[in-house]
Amino acid sequence: MAEALDPILLTQALIRCPSVTPADAGALGLLAATLTGLGFDCHPLRFEEAGTEPVENLYARFGTGSPHFCFAGHTDVVPPGDLAGWSVDPFAAEIMGERVFGRGAADMKGGIAAFVAAVAQFLAETPEFGGSISLLITGDEEGPAVNGTKKMLEWLATRGETIDACVVGEPTNPRVLGEMMKIGRRGSLSGLLTIQGTQGHVAYPHLADNPIPKMVALLTALGSGALDGGTAHFQPSNLEVTTVDTGNPVSNLIPGTVTARFNVRFNDAFTSTTLEKLLRARLDSAEIPYDLQISVSGESFFTPPGPLSALVAEAVEAVLGVVPEMSTTGGTSDARFIRAYCPVVEFGLVGQSMHKVDENTRLADLTALTHIYRRMLDRYFS
Repeated sequence: MAEALDPILLTQALIRCPSVTPADAGALGLLAATLTGLGFDCHPLRFEEAGTEPVENLYARFGTGSPHFCFAGHTDVVPPGDLAGWSVDPFAAEIMGERVFGRGAADMKGGIAAFVAAVAQFLAETPEFGGSISLLITGDEEGPAVNGTKKMLEWLATRGETIDACVVGEPTNPRVLGEMMKIGRRGSLSGLLTIQGTQGHVAYPHLADNPIPKMVALLTALGSGALDGGTAHFQPSNLEVTTVDTGNPVSNLIPGTVTARFNVRFNDAFTSTTLEKLLRARLDSAEIPYDLQISVSGESFFTPPGPLSALVAEAVEAVLGVVPEMSTTGGTSDARFIRAYCPVVEFGLVGQSMHKVDENTRLADLTALTHIYRRMLDRYFS
């Protein structure tokens, strides 16, 4: 029979594995050992492809029956940055006051620990629940997301395994635990715009062709008006120019080339294909030759309110007395891959400190999140 686990202690142990993308640093091994002790069948999965670094992942499942409830997340973290800015060692998992500090405390080792602790409680009291519970944990969410969740899902499909519902434990709450779940995310399209000119001396402009004014005209055309007015469940799509660069460090040289990068977070009014068509039409209207390279890290997606979002909302309300808002705000997550296989909702800790110096989470939130996840399991398998 499974034994109780302390989500705070497990969070600390995971933080002490400095698993900066794509390094694992023992985090998945620790998790596998813990889950094996609970009776899970664990499958370490290593994926790699040409031009990318290999990534360690973990799929763990308890039971073989149906329905199958999955918790998804990642043990990889972003770099801590300048250590001098931290009040504590970012990988020491120190407790100060009512919080545990460290890289990954909020995003999202604390969420993983809470789910494992919830499963331990559930199995201790309901060992013959009849279905299956799994964890789909990647080490490639904060990085390119090439050798992680997407390939794990493909691997599951080749085995004939299906997931009926999934909760991703990303830190979805802006300020207070319980205020928000994510039922969808905007898509993300990035563009690299290049204009060719002719390099020359600034004193002889007639012998050169300055590409910068052309870039200004193209960017003006690109940003001419709103992309859309928002949709029923999404805020308006948004385009941001993130850099304009000539690689020119001096003031007496007309550059030969200028590049600009931009990103569009787009709602379900577009697919990446229709959005690219609109962007190229805007650029074409400037009647200036250009080169545009497009990359898409994810399409917009949306899980309509239904049984899974109701399950999450009921669990949050039962534990905290509040009903979480159903939101599609924020950046991308691996839910963009999972949504093609089953209904998916995101709910986890408070994200206010994620990716920041002195990342932390409240000890009370770890305990409360464990109770929420436990409540989800009780209701799902009742």
